[in-house]
Amino acid sequence: QVQLVESGGGLVQAGGSLRLSCATSGRTFGPYAMGWFRQAPGKEREFVAAISFSGSSTYYADSVKGRFTISRDNSKNTVILQLNSLKPEDTAVYYCAARLWSAPVDSAAMSPGAMKYWGKGTLVTVSS
Repeated sequence: QVQLVESGGGLVQAGGSLRLSCATSGRTFGPYAMGWFRQAPGKEREFVAAISFSGSSTYYADSVKGRFTISRDNSKNTVILQLNSLKPEDTAVYYCAARLWSAPVDSAAMSPGAMKYWGKGTLVTVSS
């Protein structure tokens, strides 16, 4: 079992930044690929960003490419999502997720249905 706990959400004005963290614990001796997903009110959960176990492969949704950056520190069992140039449409609950995966990450490998472990989420609200 792997436990995931997100933090760093909050209220920010459009154009601002936030730094989300995902702390992992439990059976963390991978190889776990990690992903961030989000779910806005009344919408389905969607993929945001993913990073391979080694950190050498990353993948982003088109809607966040160039604004969000995913990174990880395996020595600290932490995954970070840096959110810059935030827009009101980025408002959502952001979830961290993990799956056993040793290959480069892509949309198929990191779809919501492919993820095994989920955190409870952290709310990001972007005001206009």
